[in-house]
Amino acid sequence: MPGMYRVIQWATGGVGKAAIQGVLRHPELELVGCWVHSDDKNGRDVGELIGEGPIGVCATTDVDALLALDADCVMYSPLLPDEQVVARILRSGKNVVTPVGWVYPDPQSPGVRVIEEACQAGAVTLHGSGIHPGGITERFPLMVSSLSSAITHVRAEEFSDIRTYNAPLVVREVMGFGLTPEQAMSGPIAALLEAGFKASVRMVADELGFRSDPKIRSTQEVAVAVHGTDELVVPMAAGTVAARRFRWQAIVDDVPVVTAAVNWLMCEVDLDPPWTLGEQGERFEVEITGDPDVSLTFKGLQPETVAEGLERNPGVVATANHCISAIPYVCQAAPGIKTYLDLPLIAGRAAPDLAR
Repeated sequence: MPGMYRVIQWATGGVGKAAIQGVLRHPELELVGCWVHSDDKNGRDVGELIGEGPIGVCATTDVDALLALDADCVMYSPLLPDEQVVARILRSGKNVVTPVGWVYPDPQSPGVRVIEEACQAGAVTLHGSGIHPGGITERFPLMVSSLSSAITHVRAEEFSDIRTYNAPLVVREVMGFGLTPEQAMSGPIAALLEAGFKASVRMVADELGFRSDPKIRSTQEVAVAVHGTDELVVPMAAGTVAARRFRWQAIVDDVPVVTAAVNWLMCEVDLDPPWTLGEQGERFEVEITGDPDVSLTFKGLQPETVAEGLERNPGVVATANHCISAIPYVCQAAPGIKTYLDLPLIAGRAAPDLAR
């Protein structure tokens, strides 16, 4: 692949910080700008923001200044996407890679048409990535499915301990932990998750050729803490939510054929009902039911200890890395919204001290 690609990082939360580290280590990428939301980060060296030495690139809240930069790609990772901002970035002639949407967008959606038009106007590409939704829910199931025939069901499922997620505001107000079941079930997380996971399920169902119902079946459940505690990432009273389960399924003749699922537990908390992560602990699973059945278990994408997770969560880092690894391929792609199905095999890169 030719030359160096100049990258702007958009937001410096957990994924954003890991993305910056990934760019700095990637032999074909150069960080040239960084957008931040808060005034206290404005003007600070990006290296300082990620806990490393100065790198000579300062963060800014000035969107116009960033869009005026000579850059090839924006890694767009705010907590919530803003379609108008993404369209502006694309129209400025910058490719976009993002973990917050557009994994397998419906081309008939008015919002998607706006983004596609922005891609064409800027002669650039947008690619939605990540791990779950992302690689775990689409790329790996589709890759592994080629080993089987007469497939009847595909499952991609996460089992995670939320004690390691060091973002108290998100854990409580967005994910719903520590709230009443009624508050949690009516909170924002189901809608935030379903946009990505429904797209993942549709991608797999479409690519494998299932005649599935256009409507994706969605379910959610909660378990509550038997006893109260103030010793976790958020305080939880007895009877408040301490575990959540979500399912999204493509259906044929009222039978699930593709399932994406999330299991989030505050482990070491007595739950009602008494859910657990199971004997294998934290993991991601991919399972193909067919001839033959094939299954994969991914370990290492969750931290080994709570303390490690509070410091740096491997799943967050992997999400960023999957996006960063895609940048050279996205920059070489034809204009438009491109999914995994449209891009070649995406690979990481050797460590700098081992690279040729």
